[in-house]
Amino acid sequence: MSFKIVEEATPRLNRSELAVPGSSPQLFEKAAKSAADVIFLDLEDAVAPDKKEEARRNVIRALNEIDWGNKTVSVRINGLDTHYMYRDVVEVIEQTGERLDLFMIPKVGTAADVYAVDMLVSQVEQAKGRKKRIGFELIIETALGMQNVHEIAGASPRNESLHFGVADYAASTRARTTNIGGVNPDYSVLTDPLEDGRREVHWGDMWHYAIARMVVAARANGLRPIDGPFGDFSDADGYRAAARRAAALGCEGKWAIHPSQIALANEVFSPSEKEVERARRILAAMEEAAREGKGAVSLDGRLIDIASIRQAQALVAKADQITAAGG
Repeated sequence: MSFKIVEEATPRLNRSELAVPGSSPQLFEKAAKSAADVIFLDLEDAVAPDKKEEARRNVIRALNEIDWGNKTVSVRINGLDTHYMYRDVVEVIEQTGERLDLFMIPKVGTAADVYAVDMLVSQVEQAKGRKKRIGFELIIETALGMQNVHEIAGASPRNESLHFGVADYAASTRARTTNIGGVNPDYSVLTDPLEDGRREVHWGDMWHYAIARMVVAARANGLRPIDGPFGDFSDADGYRAAARRAAALGCEGKWAIHPSQIALANEVFSPSEKEVERARRILAAMEEAAREGKGAVSLDGRLIDIASIRQAQALVAKADQITAAGG
């Protein structure tokens, strides 16, 4: 291990993150009663310019009046390049109590963007006498943000998670797609001719590099990497496949832009009973090995060592989190 110890962000269950437009208050109660781990009330992209102030008032009222239970609640503020952002921060903090957990900052391009919001939040928190520190969720959704993702991840002690905003990222990089997430038939490999002359096409994941790079930046700074939206909410299989790819790369969760996607995210990002049982057996086997003075041991015909312990501990901790949250 490096001498540098990575401090982990506030531990939160973050398998599913439900987006709720601030301009649709009729959806707030349903969101609060849903199975989503995190809910973000959106003041940015999902709200038309002439509805921004109304949406902000709706969100403030919701934070004050709705019982959000054990949900983590976040508010996505408007971008730093707009005149809405500072009022989003100031009014939400000044006019609500301690219920807000996170601010989601869109289109983060540089570490200075995070610093600027941190400064403003700190000043308002101090003036308000707020006891619970508001954390930050940061959306990486531009070429500039991806270029600076490592500096962004370490820009503030408030940082808790990095999110991949696939739609705006595609626009920023001028990727040849109009889908929000998912695969693209043009991003494929054509095999050489087979014996019968046929050539097969194997589709790839055009977002692999971006998500993998974001995951490294997040984990190196103790943050949660979260995959963003999947636009076709009628395609459960497509959503599930995209979530599994993100999970395989190290993501902890995925956005749900429709309530039907919550259960899919919770399913994919929850360890199975079989995985948890094996993880507990690994920990038990390594405890026995430690008593015998061994650094490694075999289990079910496979070598397990210190790295196996860390993997098993993380999996068991996630299972315990889910149990504590009621499933």
